[in-house]
Amino acid sequence: MFTIKGKTGDWEVVVGLETHIEVLSKSKLFSGASADYNPTVAPNTQVSMVDVAMPGMLPVLNEYCVDQAIKFGLGINAEISRKSCFARKQYFYPDLPQGYQITQPADQPPVVGRGWVEIMGDDGNPKKILIERAHMEQDAAKNKHDMHPAKSFVDFNRCGVMLLEIVTFLDTKNPENNSYISSPEEAERYLRQIREIARALGVSKANMEEGSMRADVNVSVKRVGSNTFGTRTETKNMVSFKFIKNHIENEARRQVEILESGGIVSQDTLRYHQDDGSSSVMRSKEDALDYRYFPDPDLLPLVITDEQIERIRKTMPELPAATRTRYIEKFGLAEYDAARLTESVDISHWFDAAVAGKTERAKGVANWMISELFAHPENYDITNEKSGIVDGMRIITPADLAELVDMVASRDINGKQAKEIFIKMLDGESGTPREIADKFDMKQITDTGAIEKIIDEVIAANAPQVEQYKSGKVGLLGFFVGNVMKKSGGSANPAVVNEILKQKLG
Repeated sequence: MFTIKGKTGDWEVVVGLETHIEVLSKSKLFSGASADYNPTVAPNTQVSMVDVAMPGMLPVLNEYCVDQAIKFGLGINAEISRKSCFARKQYFYPDLPQGYQITQPADQPPVVGRGWVEIMGDDGNPKKILIERAHMEQDAAKNKHDMHPAKSFVDFNRCGVMLLEIVTFLDTKNPENNSYISSPEEAERYLRQIREIARALGVSKANMEEGSMRADVNVSVKRVGSNTFGTRTETKNMVSFKFIKNHIENEARRQVEILESGGIVSQDTLRYHQDDGSSSVMRSKEDALDYRYFPDPDLLPLVITDEQIERIRKTMPELPAATRTRYIEKFGLAEYDAARLTESVDISHWFDAAVAGKTERAKGVANWMISELFAHPENYDITNEKSGIVDGMRIITPADLAELVDMVASRDINGKQAKEIFIKMLDGESGTPREIADKFDMKQITDTGAIEKIIDEVIAANAPQVEQYKSGKVGLLGFFVGNVMKKSGGSANPAVVNEILKQKLG
């Protein structure tokens, strides 16, 4: 449990997250303009009259976006509202040409209601993080202040792209029912879980570095063991796991210092400063009344049928949590390895393609992927579509890695030779691992007679070391193994070498 030791006792941090993910769709939430938002696209080239609020232009709801929201809701074990509506959230800023944002009001059921995701808690046990809602809304445009010394510009390409806002739940009326984020580390695990689910379902790219996933971070503190929650602050649009963790800890410590000095934490919206990890007040926190929500008169209530939900449910793939469980239970992988192999659905598909249903191959493939392949992302195509030499570079395929693992398992080559073959593939050598092994005469010597002859020669040439070994310096076994492997050109089977050496040295 993450606690802050104050002068008057221990404090606990309470974290709420409002996570925004840009939803993948061909067109925007309420217009036909392209939703393929990309910072490299020329400014204001993916814009419709609806996006810039030209008079008389009416929004039309994108049905595919609704399906994406439902799919994500099912992925977080949430209730799907059979009826919801849209409202106008009033605020004025250059990136919002309408003067309001079309969203789903907080006081009415959104398309995605109460749900939960499971993470590993700080105590090492599974922990459910409650989710209050996930609602649809349109993204704002992008303000650019660094293109001219005296002017600001607005790019409307992003304006109207669908956002799904996922809000964690804190039951202040029934605190005993809570399962909330209570440390910086749990906040990161929760956000990574949201990202994994969104990617696995194809709902969003959820790339923080690109801005397609960002979080508003709410932080408050309370006495350890107390059911009385403190006043929260909110920090907008954070796009880095590292910065989010840093801010949660710093803000919690700041609030503890204020409270222990007899002060009061004010409900403010903060700005995070990346250079030194500090924060400053942007404005007093708004409440719903400040936004003057009212039903959007241009959009009818959204009605969702059971048939629509079941149609979407049938298209859903295995989610990362289920994949991790399968890897641990079926293949015997460690939790860390299973987590690495489910960081994206493409990685897990690549792993499954290499294992190809052969359970005995799984641990070897996992070890090679994590220890070697992940260090060379340019040499494998995680979408599993390329093979051979592409653009002058050797692409390692699932079949390549499977064959390499099988050759080691069958003792056709040893680990050292496998590493050499792998390096040759990275360097652009063509052919399968077996063809490369044949080409460079890499073959493991398993014949005990041949290995015994080499061992006899090594023992004869190192009489002093033999006497030292027999007198108790058993650590010298490695010396003899190394010399045998060197004399065999690295081709002798290390297990056989060890066994025969121990017999001959006594």
